[in-house]
Amino acid sequence: MKIATWNINGVRARIDALLAWLQESRPDIACLQEIKTVDEGFPRAEIEALGYHVFTHGQKGFNGVALLTRIKPDEITNGLAGDDEDVQSRFIEGVFSVEGGVIRVCSLYLPNGNPPETEKYTYKLSWMERLQAFAASRLTLEEPLILAGDYNVIAEPHDCWDPRVWENDALFLPRTRAAFRRLEQLGLTDAVRATTDAASHYSFWDYQAGAWPKNHGIRIDHLMLSPEATDKLISTDIEKHVRAWEKPSDHVPVIAHFDFTPIDVVAA
Repeated sequence: MKIATWNINGVRARIDALLAWLQESRPDIACLQEIKTVDEGFPRAEIEALGYHVFTHGQKGFNGVALLTRIKPDEITNGLAGDDEDVQSRFIEGVFSVEGGVIRVCSLYLPNGNPPETEKYTYKLSWMERLQAFAASRLTLEEPLILAGDYNVIAEPHDCWDPRVWENDALFLPRTRAAFRRLEQLGLTDAVRATTDAASHYSFWDYQAGAWPKNHGIRIDHLMLSPEATDKLISTDIEKHVRAWEKPSDHVPVIAHFDFTPIDVVAA
């Protein structure tokens, strides 16, 4: 079973790339971030024609997350608990039947937090606290849990091309990385780092300053796994070639393969 996360950076602007990728990569579940559209504006017909169910938690102009699934879900829930006044669309959870039980897959878009001296960074840290509380609650179920998305966190120095460039950025500040560590300390595993220790495994290259041709990238898109999901992890991949396509997102898909046997897969 193939599960992917991709910050699409505007689904209507990248629809051709998204359709091409879905046909090439054929993930069973694709977690999208920054769809940048209300639910009604999402181009679902084109995606459904490829054999996918489409579930969105959209927002006009920015943010927004989605699940594209070849497996019919048992449940879909929008929003991250813990702050009833938070109107930003950054979280969607799906529950899917597999042989032997269910898996929970979440698409999340964690706040950027810059500039760090503003309320934007306070919001980032509070959102991470809410995510930690959610993860702790779900871990008590002892089910496979996959928290996939754009975390806007550079977890380690070798996850960026030059740590000195990022040392004062909200993505790499000590408090940000400490919050990410607390997620790991709950028992969550970074899927990519479970399969490789190599540097230069990036998932984002800025549009500016020739970052892509220079390979000045960072790894901020993660799949964090519960122990039950980690036990089923086979391999991971970062589909870097997608960054070279026409009108690309500045992120690329990050993939994890699992030894799950899904039930009710749609034939495309």
